[in-house]
Amino acid sequence: MRIIYLILVIVFALFIVTFSQQNLTPVHLQYYKYLDIPPVPAYLLIFISLLFGIIITGFWGIVERFRLNRTIRRLNKIVRDLRKELNANDTPPIINEPKIPK
Repeated sequence: MRIIYLILVIVFALFIVTFSQQNLTPVHLQYYKYLDIPPVPAYLLIFISLLFGIIITGFWGIVERFRLNRTIRRLNKIVRDLRKELNANDTPPIINEPKIPK
């Protein structure tokens, strides 16, 4: 399994290097007159956008996990309360004493 993981990492790194070498064209970013960024290589712009997307998705996942944990705690409390209510309404079992012959 470690060899497969290592091969995948090497292939991914090779992809990144070749992608970077093929996309060296400078890109000038401008948004009206408010934002004027000097030319940056296209691959750098793509990688920064990808990293930004990964960070946003990670934060979104963390928020979702907290929300789901809160829901799980609330539902577990409801289950505990319902079990207590069910056990409180049960009649205790009747145990017949065995008759001992005299």
